[in-house]
Amino acid sequence: MEEKTLKEVTVKIGLERVDTQEGITVEALLDSGATGLVMSSEFARKQGFKFKRLERPMQVRNVDGSFNKEGPIENMVEVNIYYKGHVERTEIDVIGGQKWSVILGMPWLARHNPKINWRTGEVKMMRCPEECGKQWRLVQGKSGWEKQKEEEAKEEVEKRKEEKEKKKKQKKGRTVEVRKIVEE
Repeated sequence: MEEKTLKEVTVKIGLERVDTQEGITVEALLDSGATGLVMSSEFARKQGFKFKRLERPMQVRNVDGSFNKEGPIENMVEVNIYYKGHVERTEIDVIGGQKWSVILGMPWLARHNPKINWRTGEVKMMRCPEECGKQWRLVQGKSGWEKQKEEEAKEEVEKRKEEKEKKKKQKKGRTVEVRKIVEE
């Protein structure tokens, strides 16, 4: 059986605007080649994030070494990031022309040191620093976070169900093989 190779690993995160405490759920790319945390300027504007101007613009180079055609990073946003019971307040650089709404690069990966299964895309937060906050903050009006928590619980139940079915099929296959050998 041929194994499917993932092209990218993503995580569904909660983003909370610090100024209004309004939250949304978004798919973020985990990118060990990115030297920062990045948010698409189009996404940031659409979602109403409050921009903070950087003291000095930062030039951005693409993977091929060329400068980003959208120009330097001039703004950032302050957010709370929620993922699987973990929360952190951080600043994310805002840049135009991005395929992904949010990219979590090496600073985030190094800080949280998640256990990543690069075959399945499963990400486990097992080695976070203490200050990460391992409890969900249930606050009125945060139905997005509650919804994300429920979705994660459903996904876990589904995953267990699939694993159980897979084991059942494997066991059934072995039983058939044993029967064939015994019959021969």
